[in-house]
Amino acid sequence: MAIRTEAILSVLDRCCDTFDFPMLDNGFVYLAATRMSLYRSAADWALVVEVFGFSPRTGTPDLAIYTFASSLCNRDIPQAYGKGELYKRFLAAHPNDNVRFVFPIEGEDWMDEADVNLVAQGATELTLRGAHWQIPSWRQYAGRGIALKAAPRVKVYELCRYLADVERDAVLATEAERRTSVLPSMQQILRLEQWHHPDVANDDARPSGSETFRQLAEVLATGDPALYRPSVPPNTHWSNWLESGSL
Repeated sequence: MAIRTEAILSVLDRCCDTFDFPMLDNGFVYLAATRMSLYRSAADWALVVEVFGFSPRTGTPDLAIYTFASSLCNRDIPQAYGKGELYKRFLAAHPNDNVRFVFPIEGEDWMDEADVNLVAQGATELTLRGAHWQIPSWRQYAGRGIALKAAPRVKVYELCRYLADVERDAVLATEAERRTSVLPSMQQILRLEQWHHPDVANDDARPSGSETFRQLAEVLATGDPALYRPSVPPNTHWSNWLESGSL
C-alpha cells in the first residue's frame, strides 16, 4: 500500500488534538534542545522528535522521545498503564504515537535539596551519560547566550541549556534510543537539527497547515529528502520559546 501524505498529516494533527504532539512552549517544561529524524520503508513511515528540557514537576532533566508512525514496535509494557482493559484502551487511543523518557544526567546530588529549580551551591560536577562533567562557573553562561535570572545562583534549566550548547549529542538520544519504537525494517532518510515548528498551543496551528510538516510528510511518502525545501527560518532553538516552563 502506498504511503499517503495526507494520511501522515492526519496522524500528526490528531496527536496535536490529544496533546501528544511536541509543544515547544509547553508551560511545564523549560526547553533546552530538539532534534527530528525521519524513517521509511516501502510500506511504513516514522517521524521521531527529541525534546530535552527540565520540568520542575518531574524534578530532574529528561529527554522525551516522541515517535509517530504508521506502525509502532516495542510499546510500553502493560504494567505502565494498568492491566487488561486499561492497556487495551491506551493502545486504542494511541495507535500511531508513543513517547519514551530518557535521563541523560545521572543522579540529583548536583541539585539544591531545598529548591529543585537551582543547582546546588558548591556543586562542581555531574554525571552525563556515564562520564564526569565539570559544572561551569556562573560567569561562563553569558558566553553561551544564557542570561542567568538569579546570578550568581544557576537555575537547573539554565544548566540544561548550557549542556545543550556544549554537549548536544550527550543530552539528545543515542541511535538505539531514537529507534526504540521504529520498525527495524525502516531506514533513516533525513535528520534535522533545526526546523520551523508550529506553535501548536494555538488551535489554528497544526502540522497540516505547516510548510515544514507538509514537506516532511511528502519526504516520508516518497522517500525523497530533496522535497524538504523550507522557505521559513528555523525556530526550534530555546530562545524562540521563552514561555516554555513558565507555569
